[in-house]
Amino acid sequence: MTIKILAISGSLRKASSNTALLRAAKQLAPEGVEIEIYEALGQLPHYDQDLEGDVPANVVELRQRIAEADGVLIATPEYNYSVPGVLKNALDWASRPYGESVLTGKPVAIMGASGSAFGTVRAQNHLRAVFHFLDSKLVGKPEVQVGNNWERFDNDGNLVDETARNLVAGLVAALVVVIDDVQKAKVAA
Repeated sequence: MTIKILAISGSLRKASSNTALLRAAKQLAPEGVEIEIYEALGQLPHYDQDLEGDVPANVVELRQRIAEADGVLIATPEYNYSVPGVLKNALDWASRPYGESVLTGKPVAIMGASGSAFGTVRAQNHLRAVFHFLDSKLVGKPEVQVGNNWERFDNDGNLVDETARNLVAGLVAALVVVIDDVQKAKVAA
C-alpha cells in the first residue's frame, strides 16, 4: 500500500527554497511513499466566513486533497517572525467549518528554510500552536530548520547540504511512522 503525503510550501516564489525542500523530500522519500506537492496556494481566496455556505471550488479541492492524504508535509518560510499569510490562509480554510477540520487527527510534519542563520524556528513554533489547536498528529523530531539557505542549495534549487538532506529524510521517515500509528489505531478501533 502506498502512503500518500500532500506537501504544501508556504512560499509562492518560483525559486523558493521551501518548495525546493519539498522537492528534496520527494526525492528522499522511502519506497512506498508518494509525496505530491500542492501548487495552488496562491489561488485560494482570502478566508471569509461568509463564504462557508458556498465554499469556493478550489477550497473544496484543497480540503479533499488533505482528507485523502495520509499525512501533510509543510515547508514554511518565516515572514516577520511568523507564518506567511498565504499558508495561514490555507490552514484557516482547511480547518473550517469549526469542528469539521480535515486536519483533525491528520499526521503533519513541518520544516522550513530561510536566509537567516536562525532558520524558520519562530514560524514553525507558530505552526505548532495552530496544529496543536487543530488536534493534528504533529511530528516533533527531527526539527528541520535550514538556515543560510544560499549555502544549502545549488543554483538549480537542489538541496545539496548533506546534513539538511539527512534531516529532511529523517522527518519524512518520522512522518511515515506517525501515519502508520494513526492507521493502526483506526483499524483497531
